[in-house]
Amino acid sequence: MFARKSSIKGFVLCIMGMLFFVLPLILTASYLLPTAQADEIEDLQKQIDELNKARESSVKATKPLEGQLESLKMQLAQIQANLNNLSLSIKQKQKDLDIREDKLALQQALLETRVKAYYIRSYLAEPLLVLLSSISSGDLFRELSYRQTVTREDRSIIASVTGEVIDLLTQKEKLEKDKVKLSSLQAEVDKNADFLGGEIKKAKAYQADLTGKIAELSAKQQEILAARSGQFTATIGDSEEADDINASIKGFKANAPAGYFGVFSFGAHTHRKGMSQYGARGRAESGQDYKAILKAYYGKEPVGKDTGGDINVSGFGSMNFEEKYLYGIAEMPSSWHSEALKAQAVAARTYALRYKQSGEAIKTTEAAQVFNKSKSDNPPQAWKNAVNATRGQVVEDVVTFYASTHGGFASPIGWDTTDGSGGSNFIDKAYDKLGGSPWLYKAWYTERYSINSNKCGRSNAWLSPEEMADIINATRYRDDRVTPVTTSCYPGTNPYSHAELREKSNGPSAVSSVTVIQGNGSTNEIIFQTNIGEIRISAGVFKEAFNIRAPGYLAIPQKGFAFFNIEKK
Repeated sequence: MFARKSSIKGFVLCIMGMLFFVLPLILTASYLLPTAQADEIEDLQKQIDELNKARESSVKATKPLEGQLESLKMQLAQIQANLNNLSLSIKQKQKDLDIREDKLALQQALLETRVKAYYIRSYLAEPLLVLLSSISSGDLFRELSYRQTVTREDRSIIASVTGEVIDLLTQKEKLEKDKVKLSSLQAEVDKNADFLGGEIKKAKAYQADLTGKIAELSAKQQEILAARSGQFTATIGDSEEADDINASIKGFKANAPAGYFGVFSFGAHTHRKGMSQYGARGRAESGQDYKAILKAYYGKEPVGKDTGGDINVSGFGSMNFEEKYLYGIAEMPSSWHSEALKAQAVAARTYALRYKQSGEAIKTTEAAQVFNKSKSDNPPQAWKNAVNATRGQVVEDVVTFYASTHGGFASPIGWDTTDGSGGSNFIDKAYDKLGGSPWLYKAWYTERYSINSNKCGRSNAWLSPEEMADIINATRYRDDRVTPVTTSCYPGTNPYSHAELREKSNGPSAVSSVTVIQGNGSTNEIIFQTNIGEIRISAGVFKEAFNIRAPGYLAIPQKGFAFFNIEKK
């Protein structure tokens, strides 16, 4: 019995020891619940990373229990079987004792008579009394022998019955003790069986809850990433934007301090689908007509369709499709080459025709196509000519997406260059460059694509060697405090200092050089030389860390791909 209980105690201590690590995770994870402002990508990302970290820790802590659960259950089952056998044994003993007790009840009455007779016979059996009697000598010996025999028999029966009574009482006392021990052991086994299953169940529920919260936060994060990573496209309109010298490679080479770095995106805010408007301009100025431009970007030349009638325009109601709606498309400066304007007219007509045919109202913003009522009422002559010259022409079976700049690579055509290839000089060959795009190769430090949007107090996009090392450290360590150090633009955050993050990540304090490995329309890997040696980082990981940790609004604003370069002064 003692050995069993010791075994159970050891087993319980083992279980409690393992669960001692799981419980703190559950108890301390309440701070992980989302408390972030919904409009801060960094805050959401830190929550997701912390939730992932907690879930992974919980899974790791629970796995030893799960791995041993079956053997522990078998041990519990064996202990329970032993307890069941012990219980049956005790019940059988109880039955046996009850039967013995009934028999002894009958023998107890006889015992009293036997005891009384024993004492009488003991007195009468005295030899002197027998000798003084008148019995003959022959009878005398027989009487003495008889009396001694009976006396011995009485003594034996008395001793036997008395011993059995004592044994019965002893067994009953032991049985009661066994019952108490059995009850205690059973309660202990039940308690620990419930504890083991309950804690694993709670850990599983905790992990499931974290997974749900991660999914929920990820959904919110996608909305934010949409704004910062290219789900909107810069509209050129009639006011062609000039380049920002403090975001250009020219300004970087002229004005950045020696040893500083600039992270330049190819194309920036763009989906890279369909036609590049600056690319169309470059192609037109290189001698291509609108049909060749459309075929280059959509794989087909336009065909004639009946496009007469009205279209439903959001906020304006029904209007003539060709002579009111298309006149008001404000997606390309009217000063551009006429063939580029014609290509834009066909692309805009094709894109809007789906709405015309379905009766669905088409939006007037970048969510669909930018429509300007004033321009519609008084269209610039060059744009009006382009619409009229291509009247009824559409590209069949194609959703004619377009964006201002693709960054030298488009889907599905690939390299959007004069020779259709990439290479180290693809920028010089890009039609975006021939078309004069200010966004082909740019370092982004403004909140939106416009140079007039919020800059978070910064005047340029350059990073010091220490700041670049800090971005590297954000790729090596992540928790809820890995956010931009410029808290003025991210209220409610509590970021690590550069030194604190460096200590957390065991990373570098400075970067001396960088090499960027480019692929087919995407960046593959970045190789840094630092004060602690060479560090290689995949482009996707670097982009994510950059967009979370970079100061101010510095960003690599691309959605679904990473195509950028890092320059060192």
